[in-house]
Amino acid sequence: MDLFSRAASRDRRGQPLAERMRPQALQEFVGQTHILGPGKLLRRVLDAKELPSLILWGPPGTGKTTLGRLLAAEAGARFVALSAVMAGVKELREAVAEAAAQRDQQGARTVLFVDEIHRFNKAQQDALLPHVEAGTVTLIGATTENPSFEVNAALLSRAKVVVLRALEPADLRVLIDRAITDPERGLGKLPLDVPDDIRDMLAREARGDARRALAALEAAASIAGETAEPGSEPRAPGAARRAIDRAAVEEALQKRTLLYDKAGDEHYGVVSAFIKSLRGSDPDAAVYWMARMLEAGEDPLFVLRRMVIFAAEDVGVADPQALVVANAATDAFRFVGMPEGVLPITEACLYLATAPKSNTALTTYAAAKADVEAQGALPVPAHLRNAATGLGKSLGWGAGYQYPHDHPGHHVVESYLPAALEGRRYYQPTRQGREEKIAERVEALRAATARARKGNTEG
Repeated sequence: MDLFSRAASRDRRGQPLAERMRPQALQEFVGQTHILGPGKLLRRVLDAKELPSLILWGPPGTGKTTLGRLLAAEAGARFVALSAVMAGVKELREAVAEAAAQRDQQGARTVLFVDEIHRFNKAQQDALLPHVEAGTVTLIGATTENPSFEVNAALLSRAKVVVLRALEPADLRVLIDRAITDPERGLGKLPLDVPDDIRDMLAREARGDARRALAALEAAASIAGETAEPGSEPRAPGAARRAIDRAAVEEALQKRTLLYDKAGDEHYGVVSAFIKSLRGSDPDAAVYWMARMLEAGEDPLFVLRRMVIFAAEDVGVADPQALVVANAATDAFRFVGMPEGVLPITEACLYLATAPKSNTALTTYAAAKADVEAQGALPVPAHLRNAATGLGKSLGWGAGYQYPHDHPGHHVVESYLPAALEGRRYYQPTRQGREEKIAERVEALRAATARARKGNTEG
């Protein structure tokens, strides 16, 4: 090891394992073959030596920062990193000014890497836009949030969005093996035994996050026994080896931090999956997505509100009891709280998932609303008005109104819509659940009305 290598080794002391093991060359980068494989987007970009502005969008621990750094190196450009959490317009302008000076004086290109670019406000993004347009900097932004919602349209149109995926367990296993055996940057000098099943467990429980996998490995190594600093002398031959077992890994992982940001894109993804599973009558999937929300700390009342809406929108008249169940679960949760409150929530979830489905509450209102918007405030037919005053009676209000309860079957042929909408059929019952019987009754009443009107016309 030369002088510079020794200095680099000393500099790595105290750094987290994930930082020490950060790939130093693109050949070390693991995963994301859908963008880095032969013929894929970034591989074509690198082969052409033309690096465009990019937005790297993906979950935590998938290599966004590392990839940005390696892409800059492959393109022969300076790499300048800013954190959108820490940097303001002042730091942004300073970085751009330095990039302009380097370009003019030395012909050097600059990659400006903005971590968590979704946290830049509109003014900060606007301040960056002209320098990206002019080519003063090549922007690489990293975000865990959907850039369509978080990045200005003008800036987004000047960058290619590259989607990174959660790493596969096989990819994480490569990183874990590398960290265990690497004597310089990893844990290779420590007397550790890490069986294959424990390595697989780490790869599986990290849930696609390389940083989480390596942090758990480092913590488990510490739990298993006294560890040495990277770069220190290896232990004497024959020294007792310490095994990392399942208990050490479980303690290192603690309770899994679920990928679920209440204000972010993953939040809406999980909620959407929950509602679609209910609508698709899959109780197993519905309970899974509901558990994902609750175990990640979602407010149970948020979940219950969604189920109350669902009961009316997607179950509706096919089983009106669904709305009763959803409201009862809400009241029960407010009464007992957690953790027992999860039981009525789950009961409501199962009821809604297995209930017959009808969205006629939604479609019927939408059809009526369309006529309200198209026709405006049509006059109320005079016979339907309440003649509560002498003036009303003199205007003919209420005249000719027939009281249904005075007629056989408690039904009478009457016109209840404005004349311009006579014959409109907003409600189209389905044949689902209870609504099948409702459909039969509605059809019979409509047919009786049609026959009576036809008879009146012919007469």
